[in-house]
Amino acid sequence: MKLVATSFLVGATVIFFATHAFEGAWVGYVRAAAEAGMVGALADWFAVTALFKRPLGLPIPHTAIIPTRKNMFGKTLGDFVGVNFLSPEVVQDKLKRAGIAERAGAWIKEPENAERITNEMANVIKGAITVLKDEEVQAVLEHAIVKRVTEKPWGPPLGKLLNQVLTDGAHHKLVDLMCDRAYEWVRDNYDKVSLIVTDRAPTWSPKFVDALLGDKVYTELVNFAWAVKTDVTHPMRLAIDQFMIEFSEDMQTDPATMQKAEQVKQQVINHPDVQKLISSAWGTAKKMLIDAAEDPSSELRKRVTQGLITLGTNLTSDADLRAKVDGWLEQAAGYVVQNYRAEITTLITDTVERWDAEETSRKIELQVGRDLQFIRINGTVVGALAGLVIYTVANALF
Repeated sequence: MKLVATSFLVGATVIFFATHAFEGAWVGYVRAAAEAGMVGALADWFAVTALFKRPLGLPIPHTAIIPTRKNMFGKTLGDFVGVNFLSPEVVQDKLKRAGIAERAGAWIKEPENAERITNEMANVIKGAITVLKDEEVQAVLEHAIVKRVTEKPWGPPLGKLLNQVLTDGAHHKLVDLMCDRAYEWVRDNYDKVSLIVTDRAPTWSPKFVDALLGDKVYTELVNFAWAVKTDVTHPMRLAIDQFMIEFSEDMQTDPATMQKAEQVKQQVINHPDVQKLISSAWGTAKKMLIDAAEDPSSELRKRVTQGLITLGTNLTSDADLRAKVDGWLEQAAGYVVQNYRAEITTLITDTVERWDAEETSRKIELQVGRDLQFIRINGTVVGALAGLVIYTVANALF
């Protein structure tokens, strides 16, 4: 396509010089059209080339736009994703419409699912109790638990627990909701995406060039959002996992987050049931728990299973309870995206910064360059027609 576009320029040049060998009234018209076609072709060649490199290698200002402003494009895209996709309003609205509490309740209230949860809980209890020594546990219960629980912060262990949840992949449904919303927004907001590109284009850049770039950026962004939505191993999803891991680490190291965990700790320690549990005899508790955990027909396991079924039934039938649970989820999700949105969007900015400027420019040129060569062709043709019209009008008037 470069060769085709250049051939138009060469053709206009040949015609321009060839007209000097002829005489006649028609020669001026042909010469004017050829001359204007040369000017139009050269101007559009400069405009197209300036997007990707410096024309003729000259250090002309506002050229090689993509290589020199690559990092700014990455930052702009990161800010755009953070503001429009990772805002608390967007995430909370998606959670509200997803009805997570109702779905969870519908699953838990099924007897086989409740029994499955109970079995897993029983295995955990048996494993934990078996490895403990009675005398050590009794000493800890009587002399150390209350003091240590009071003195030690809860942030680090809760952070470790959250880290384990992330390791098990229990957070993936929330990530799926975010990815679905991101793709839907990009798909339905062509005008906004194009506007971002055109607003940041140089003032001298032709509008149709900006429009072509806007179309390409929109297409690539839609493809990117679809890839994130459908590919569970996409780097964007991995970045979300990473930022959630960082949140669990903040619970272990960030003073503000740890302080909130301390407030929860005091409420739990002061709860009557907790005080009663601490004062109970370890031997009796151990035997009761092991027997109950090993016996599928034990009263404890039946009660746990029935309690889970009741909870699931309540979640599906009690609108107030569902609203409360969904509200907790929405608040938690809003807090996460509000406080850790920057960590997610750095994936975009850091990735773009790592790209080689020349290689990036070359790849983009290969994607959109064919269409841009038509601009050069049109510039030659339109320039020739404009030159012919101007020459004709000038002769008619003067």
